[in-house]
Amino acid sequence: MAKRVAVIGSGVSGLTSIKCCLDEGLQPTCFERSDDIGGLWRFKEKVEEGRASIYQSVFTNSSKEMSCFSDFPMPEHFPNFLHNTRFLEYLKLYAKRFDLLNYIKFKTTVISVRKCQDFSTTGQWIVVTESDGKQESTVFDAVMVCMGHHIESFIPVQSFPGIEKFKGQYFHSREYKSPEGFQGKTVVVIGMGNSASDIAVELCQTAKRVFISTRGGSWVMSRVYDDGYPWDTVFHTRFSNLIRSILPWPLLKRVYEKKMNQWFNHENYGLVPQNRYALLTSLMKEPVFNDDLPSRILCGSVVVKPIVKEFTETAAIFEDGTMEDNVDVVIFATGYSFSFPFLEQSVIKVENNEVSLYKQVFPPTLEKPTLAVIGLIQPLGPIMPNAELQARWATRVFKGTRTPPPLSLDLASLSQTLQTDHIEYLDELAEGSDARPRILPLLLKDPILALTIYFGPCSPFQFRLTGPGKWDGARNAILTQKARIIKPTRTRVVRNSSNNSLISYLLKIFGLLALFAAIFVSLQ
Repeated sequence: MAKRVAVIGSGVSGLTSIKCCLDEGLQPTCFERSDDIGGLWRFKEKVEEGRASIYQSVFTNSSKEMSCFSDFPMPEHFPNFLHNTRFLEYLKLYAKRFDLLNYIKFKTTVISVRKCQDFSTTGQWIVVTESDGKQESTVFDAVMVCMGHHIESFIPVQSFPGIEKFKGQYFHSREYKSPEGFQGKTVVVIGMGNSASDIAVELCQTAKRVFISTRGGSWVMSRVYDDGYPWDTVFHTRFSNLIRSILPWPLLKRVYEKKMNQWFNHENYGLVPQNRYALLTSLMKEPVFNDDLPSRILCGSVVVKPIVKEFTETAAIFEDGTMEDNVDVVIFATGYSFSFPFLEQSVIKVENNEVSLYKQVFPPTLEKPTLAVIGLIQPLGPIMPNAELQARWATRVFKGTRTPPPLSLDLASLSQTLQTDHIEYLDELAEGSDARPRILPLLLKDPILALTIYFGPCSPFQFRLTGPGKWDGARNAILTQKARIIKPTRTRVVRNSSNNSLISYLLKIFGLLALFAAIFVSLQ
């Protein structure tokens, strides 16, 4: 009899977890508290308890070739960066293609997940759910937690004295939906992440004045990168990753800073990170992606200020002593906290918004590895391929075809933050599902494909070339991804005015030599 698996949530992580269960011959049952799939990517006019919430204008920060599931490319006519409605459309296409809806119980809330009495031998869980006011208890062989980390808003009120006396309106960015109702108002947005920047840029078109208050600044990147390609298709290549790994640290910092300031000088805009020498660290913690913010600052529509020191009834006093009076609205874009209210702390313990998980997936203290957390990460890159590989690995562990995590682990050695290094983490997960591409053997067998994998975007299709779950369309998807990137932008065909094929060829030869050198050094 197939093992039964409970999947909690039907967003990106939940949908791919259902499919991975089916691929491994497991029997999934997904519990979704709302009435439809999509999770974070399903926009609702009103904030709903227990669900992630986005504003109406949200676009993806990762391009379609890097954000798709590994055996289901996005339609070629889709733009490279998607509005939330278009991304939700893709998720629905995915669910329909693999018949996932039949395994989802909508309007069903998970109340508790606890170990069976014989857990040490069976690894089973008792899952209590509630639907239409009625509770039901079911035994499952494994559980996949797919809730994400954008549900519980975090407002550090203790860090902002006087906020309780402020007579204007203040709320978390989770509650922001659109610029409607902000006409003629003075707004202070606290934070310097993607949400803060998006909201400030959007509001400055209708509000009287908009300020961004930041403690540490941030690097700001455009979605448009070298030669007009999406940033992640250029940044996330195996060749680029090798160069970043072998460059001396001082030189790497200099290269990064020059690249970050190539678009505009961050220091002149008041945005340079407070500790600029922690450049790589700040970059890997995800820069801000906003194509309009520098222009809005240049035009005076958005003003960057240091962090607010305190509030009065009507004003915000900043750390540099300046004050902005007659403030109407304060929006806290100060991130999220996360928890697992249906789990006992003995299973997963969250402290200071950090949690110890083996390879960001398995709780390290369980006698049986039958509970996995999927998608609780924040990579510099798309979460979709990461969550999918997590689910592929976890379901193989559940099935017993992969070696389970070791029982004796040094908890201090486990990563507790959500940040991951994109390509290294993908490869690490792919090892667990026998899906990591092997460049050198592939170079001898299929040199064109090997060179494309090494120099081209590290797209999800690379992890369907081999191993369980191998997809026959993976090779073609890799070799045609450039055409899919260009198709939605080249809507007016023009004659090619330059021929850079020779230069491109020589660069690839140089990179290939560097690859062989790196392999040789690693074997020594």
